Amino acid sequence: MSLVLVTGASTGLGLATVTALLDADHDVVLHARSADRVEDPSVLDRVAGTAYADLADLDATVGLAGELDGFGRFDAVVHNAGTMDRSLATAVNVVAPYVLTALMRPPGRSIVLSSGMHRSGTTDLRRGGSYSDTKLWVTALTMALAGRRPGTLSHAVDPGWVPTRMGGRSAPDDLVEGHRTQVWLASAPEEEIEPRTGGYWHHHESREPHPATRDAAFQASVLEHLEGLTGVRIDDRD
Repeated sequence: MSLVLVTGASTGLGLATVTALLDADHDVVLHARSADRVEDPSVLDRVAGTAYADLADLDATVGLAGELDGFGRFDAVVHNAGTMDRSLATAVNVVAPYVLTALMRPPGRSIVLSSGMHRSGTTDLRRGGSYSDTKLWVTALTMALAGRRPGTLSHAVDPGWVPTRMGGRSAPDDLVEGHRTQVWLASAPEEEIEPRTGGYWHHHESREPHPATRDAAFQASVLEHLEGLTGVRIDDRD
């Protein structure tokens, strides 16, 4: 049994991830913007804990990190929260996982939701900010952390274009397949996962992400940019 945090779990892939982990007898802490946004309130009776905060608000995210650390060291954190709203995308899709990673005790595993759209993102950190841009940046952050924190297994997942509130009803991919990989990465025996860390996954298969995400100079630029935005630094610790 593992203790797992899932962010942005009020609906869609996040809620499906929580439910699958609960069904497998794991202890799950559910994060959502607010309790009234949880699509299936019955899940709240099953989780080990809840935490509510708006990840678009830096101060709220910093406070959330302290609250979540009170649950102890997580075996896995699934950074599921995301938005396509350009005005919020950098804060929710990149800054929030960065801040939580910097301020919480390092988990055993960190799984970040990326997207196939990251391949069309820009490496211009000052001028970008679209959904595609932020998914490129957070994937680079994940790869950087895989090298800097070997004690945490860090992976990025492309769940596909699935029919969620964000993806829309006409999305062509399978919702079940959309969450199955992150559940597996969060809970499978370590020897079953190859690569052990630094993987980019789509439907249980390891794939190669945009080359910039593997570039040490770009990774360093992402870390420096996020430190400048937040005033928070990620230490090399396990």
